Amino acid sequence: MDLKQIKQIIELMKRSELTEFAVEEEGFKLKIRRGMNGLPIVSTSRGGSNPPFAGVDTTPPMPIPAPSAAAAPAAPKDETGVSYIKSPMVGTFYRAASPESKPFADIGTKVVENSVVCIIEAMKIMNEIQAEVKGTVVEALVENGQPVEYGQRLFKLTQ
Repeated sequence: MDLKQIKQIIELMKRSELTEFAVEEEGFKLKIRRGMNGLPIVSTSRGGSNPPFAGVDTTPPMPIPAPSAAAAPAAPKDETGVSYIKSPMVGTFYRAASPESKPFADIGTKVVENSVVCIIEAMKIMNEIQAEVKGTVVEALVENGQPVEYGQRLFKLTQ
């Protein structure tokens, strides 16, 4: 299975109610399931001498726990009346759809839960990121083209 086919499956999942997809062919296993935020989570494996689906756990996947505070550097404290838009994935941050376009969200922009505020490119797929909170953008915390981590703060908002 090539990358183009995997991208087509992900697009199909985005446009439909499909929550999980799994396929295996000649020792290659692909499983895609919709994450808690609605975005696809892709996992693949290449099998060796094992027969198809041998030893595969068919129980529903457990949510991945958040990293412990001891393992991660201390997160900045939240301020009263301030909220943050955080990255739902690892990728490259872009403030606009193209270099010539104006940013989705600039300082002073009022956003609501479904407002698109940026794009994060992951595995050559452009993912529109929604605010998921209401407020006014007071600071962009990431530079255009910068790599971002899961949970990293992207924008600072006031209520």
